[in-house]
Amino acid sequence: MVNYRYLGNSGLKVSEITYGNWVTHGSQVDDTDAIATVHAALDAGITTFDTADAYANTAAESVLGKAIQGQRRESLEIFTKVYWPTGPGGANDSGLSRKHIMESINGSLKRLGTDYVELYQAHRYDYETPIEETFTAFADIVRQGKALYIGVSEWTAEQLREGHALAKELNFQLISNQPQYSMLWRVIEDKVVPASEELGISQIVWSPMAQGVLSGKYLPGQPAPEGSRATDEKSGANFIKRFMDDDVLTAVQKLKPIAEQAGLSMPQLAIAWVLQNPNVAAALVGASRPEQIASNVAASGVTLDADTLAAIDAAVGGVAVTDAEETYSVSPKTRP
Repeated sequence: MVNYRYLGNSGLKVSEITYGNWVTHGSQVDDTDAIATVHAALDAGITTFDTADAYANTAAESVLGKAIQGQRRESLEIFTKVYWPTGPGGANDSGLSRKHIMESINGSLKRLGTDYVELYQAHRYDYETPIEETFTAFADIVRQGKALYIGVSEWTAEQLREGHALAKELNFQLISNQPQYSMLWRVIEDKVVPASEELGISQIVWSPMAQGVLSGKYLPGQPAPEGSRATDEKSGANFIKRFMDDDVLTAVQKLKPIAEQAGLSMPQLAIAWVLQNPNVAAALVGASRPEQIASNVAASGVTLDADTLAAIDAAVGGVAVTDAEETYSVSPKTRP
């Protein structure tokens, strides 16, 4: 079963293995298989589910809503997000304006089939909207009972400080950030994590397996396996390109004996590694088949000893991206 961790400086507990349905539900996986995978996650002890209105242009939320229908709502933690374009992509169909936020939360709740979500997240920082407007809208949503807590995704240390101060002033809790984080992508460690620890903000990390590269299935000097993410333009192929370098793939193969020594598969090692960071509350994992869930859940509660962590650093530390400046390039300067 899955262990639980507190999310930020709050009393909310979340399953440290959290199910995310980006690039799967509503697009890559048919609804029947998607619903079966959510049920497998529930059976394995996962109670926390993360989605977004922009995933498959709202379809992913609808699939998750169908999948949790009939479940005891109080036993679940449902997260969704707002920022990226939805609908036909009109002038106000993206960003963090009050208009878009208010329309988006109502649409998300309807698709998810619930009166509230535990966590409502700003999917990126919106440079075109005053943060005071955004956070006043979030405060109203919390007071209306439509969201219990507020989080963000891929915000810089400075943006987190600004948001945290405003949330405190407006009497609601900003408790989480959702960045990319893995053995190969460690850009949050220098600035974002220290600021978050100071502010009482947890990380909910996405792509702990570096879009599947840390599974070891991509081999240096060989074409990507047919049907893998690297070959599917609809399934995040653009995101994986940065890791499809022979030097990186060669380094990743050095993790195989380390995983075997630890009694883990390579995916389990990758998930367990991000969970060693005490500022990480949850690792987001996706699955296209129910049988993948049990393997992911086995990473919960694993403690990697100092020798194992040192061996991992020796294997892939030289190819990992660690530059904190990368955190400043994630949010678009203009709305998409």
